[in-house]
Amino acid sequence: THSGGAVELALDTEGGKAVLSVKDTGVGIAKEDLPYIFDRFYRVDKARTREVGGVGLGLSSCKEIADAHGGALDAVSEPGKGTVFIVKLPLADQAAIV
Repeated sequence: THSGGAVELALDTEGGKAVLSVKDTGVGIAKEDLPYIFDRFYRVDKARTREVGGVGLGLSSCKEIADAHGGALDAVSEPGKGTVFIVKLPLADQAAIV
C-alpha cells in the first residue's frame, strides 16, 4: 500500500474458527498471479530485485504455518483496488481451557 493508502484488520469467528482479514488499498494482484502467490520464491513483480523486495518466502511461510495449525490462508484481489488476505484458524476447544 502506497503512502496515503490504508490497511484494515478485522477479527471474527465463523464455524469454530477465528477469522483474521487484512485488507489493503494497494495495487492489487492480477488474476493470473493469484494461484501462485503462496508458492515459494514466487514474485508477482518480476522486475523487483532483492534490494527492493523480499525473496518470495513470506506468503509461503504464512500458508505453511496456517496449514500446520489446521487452518487456511487465502487471498482475494482486484488490480487497482487492493487485496484481502484471510487467515482461518481453529478455535481452542473450550473444554481444554483451564
